[in-house]
Amino acid sequence: MGLGLNRAGGVISAPHLVWGGSVGSWPPVASPVAAAVPLCSMSPSRGCCFPSCDPRLGQGRALGPASPRGVARAAGDCGGTAAGAGPWGAASYPWGSLRIFVNRSLALEKIKCFGFDMDYTLAMYKSPDYEELAFALLLQHLVSIGYPPEILAYKYDPTFPTRGLVFDALYGNLLKVDSHGNLLVCAHGFRFLRGAEILHYYPNKFIQRDDMKRFHILNTLFNLTEAHLYACLVDFFTNCPRYINMFQDVREAMDHVHLLGCLKEKTLENLEKYVVKDPRVPLLLSRMKEVGKVFLATNSDYSYTDAIMSYLFDSTDGDKAGTAQRPWRSYFDLIVVDTRKPLFFAEGTVLRQVNTATGKLRIGTYTGPLQHCAVYSGGSSDVVCDLLGVKGKEILYMGDHIFGDILKSKKRQGWRTFLVVPELARELQVWTEKSELFEELRSLDLFLAELYQHLDSGSSERPDISSIKRRIQKVTHEMDMCYGKMGSLFRCGSRQTLFASQLMRYADLYAASFVNFLYYPFSYLFRAPPVLMAHESTVEHSRGDAGEAGAALAPWLAWHGHPSPQVRAAPQDSSGEEEDDDGEA
Repeated sequence: MGLGLNRAGGVISAPHLVWGGSVGSWPPVASPVAAAVPLCSMSPSRGCCFPSCDPRLGQGRALGPASPRGVARAAGDCGGTAAGAGPWGAASYPWGSLRIFVNRSLALEKIKCFGFDMDYTLAMYKSPDYEELAFALLLQHLVSIGYPPEILAYKYDPTFPTRGLVFDALYGNLLKVDSHGNLLVCAHGFRFLRGAEILHYYPNKFIQRDDMKRFHILNTLFNLTEAHLYACLVDFFTNCPRYINMFQDVREAMDHVHLLGCLKEKTLENLEKYVVKDPRVPLLLSRMKEVGKVFLATNSDYSYTDAIMSYLFDSTDGDKAGTAQRPWRSYFDLIVVDTRKPLFFAEGTVLRQVNTATGKLRIGTYTGPLQHCAVYSGGSSDVVCDLLGVKGKEILYMGDHIFGDILKSKKRQGWRTFLVVPELARELQVWTEKSELFEELRSLDLFLAELYQHLDSGSSERPDISSIKRRIQKVTHEMDMCYGKMGSLFRCGSRQTLFASQLMRYADLYAASFVNFLYYPFSYLFRAPPVLMAHESTVEHSRGDAGEAGAALAPWLAWHGHPSPQVRAAPQDSSGEEEDDDGEA
């Protein structure tokens, strides 16, 4: 067990710090995640894959084998916006936000088809402007159905919610939990509960996540406004005995705002304010279409999809050159709207063709061959495979929804998966800029381990570790607050969140934006390191054995034209093949 703090400084989990399953080990977890970074002329320790980071080369030149065709012109310089500005900090921290991270090895040259979600994947919404709009519309709808108009005084606070929270519809609490349901953080409205208060609601500091009627996971970026709205309403109705009706009202309001169109209408009225327009998107998709097939599968209707995609793919460069504007549909081999994911990855719905002139559906089920630039409605993932002539691991699907996009496509179809995590840029920024806090936790952990180093089961001595525990609590709390009021998306102290565990289990690759593929060749092998268990990550190999292994490999590496072991290179294995086993249970 490790340490967790609530926002008021109260201890939630056991009061001593354990990184990676054993006292004294570091880093915090034996994570299977690696950052795949193509080489460039910068120092390998910088891990830079941004194409124009060296001012000596000029803006129009690219660095390294991962960007051989001059993508710097589309990307801008190091100070430019990477994946869309906002509280996630992509613009201010380009190096980390442009990397792709690896949970399971993937040979990009084996991918025959690239699939995309639209909302928060191809179309990134500007934060917090978009969330503020959605939050205001939700409040207005609640007032229209009888809620007190005083709730309109609440404003969206982007520093409060994070993805992966659980709402307890019985007590009205927002919970941050690990993969087993153990509580990490508990908030009632905007008040963070202390240990004794938590025990009153949850005697074992544990929840049964299988109780889907009571506990509701808020995993999507659309859920950020929903999570904040729950906190506002619980804060307003402080002494309400039950919050189940509130949950139902908010969910109905979410459906009204998102599905019935008022949020979409407001968004389309001011696309520049709410939607990030990235010139790298058309460039990357055109390159993907040169090496494979590309499809779009979105839950949005055709009218909204057409408006958003037309905005994203509208290029003034083509007009200046005197060439005709390329239609956005030409970037895709298959376009499917109204998919109703996650149902799309199971039995699906009836496949119908869309009349692109009117936006209406044609009568009858579509059973013909794939038509160029045609748009379809409904269907299923099986239909996509049949129409495109691909299957299983030949498909790499990219989306932002850990459940609707990633988990279901992985478990139902065996597709390779890429999760878009725009918050990652901010997470990496804190991870690097606040390194002194992580180092202090490491030092405290090592000192704690030394106190017990010479004790065994026959020892009567009990070291006084109370001061160390208090310092660990303080540093952990300070570290968590660097991310926001609910802490990191991925961890609380030494423990990973439910969101982090799902990401590691179901996403083969993840990054702040799918556009990061622009900086990798399509022959790239994303290689994940071995997944270490606690006994493997905390017990070192002898240095002599490691040195002998390196010396034995040196002649083979030289014969095959590889750099010496001291030089950092792009990850490869001896066969050049990806692992067949994706590491899932």
